[in-house]
Amino acid sequence: MDDFVSALVIFLVVTDPVGLVPVFLGLTRDFDSRRKRMIALRGPAISFAIIVFFAYFGKMVLEALSIGMPAFRISGGALLFWIAFEMLFQARGERKERTATAARTDEEAHDLAVFPLAIPLIAGPGAITSTLLLMDRYGGSAGGQALVLGAAALTLVLIAVSLLVADVMNRILGRTVIHTVTRVLGIVLAALAAQTIISGITAVYPPQ
Repeated sequence: MDDFVSALVIFLVVTDPVGLVPVFLGLTRDFDSRRKRMIALRGPAISFAIIVFFAYFGKMVLEALSIGMPAFRISGGALLFWIAFEMLFQARGERKERTATAARTDEEAHDLAVFPLAIPLIAGPGAITSTLLLMDRYGGSAGGQALVLGAAALTLVLIAVSLLVADVMNRILGRTVIHTVTRVLGIVLAALAAQTIISGITAVYPPQ
């Protein structure tokens, strides 16, 4: 149970469901309620398919590129630390909003559920990196694989729910509370990133 909670916290932190609310509202501001519901449900569903792909084939890609897991832990931890830095100083939210604005002016971005909602706002580098790291930690058994994918699925369900009630959440919480939650999650993610980097370093240089 503790392992599941740990994996769930990691997915919740890197995807930041609360922080997605204002971005989603910006993306869908000109759509009716039916279209908003479709995007809110389809985006997380596509994200889960992406996570499952990297859960089972991501390590094969790394091996094909001759990249070992210790190196990936260090680089992945550095990436997560950068995301945490962005969350703490609100740079991530500003970048997401710029991505949303760009999508609305690009004719090729007709399906917002795929781009930019699923990729890169939900199943972005942080979620993919976390999936690979968690599968390396727990994926040695069917139970461990189910644990990681179950945590990812629950996170995406929570994201879908938050997007479905995005208008209500935005009215109740307001941008100040949403940004505060994002900053708190950034602190947690920074600690997780540091631990991941330490694990990678100790795998290469075991303590005496």
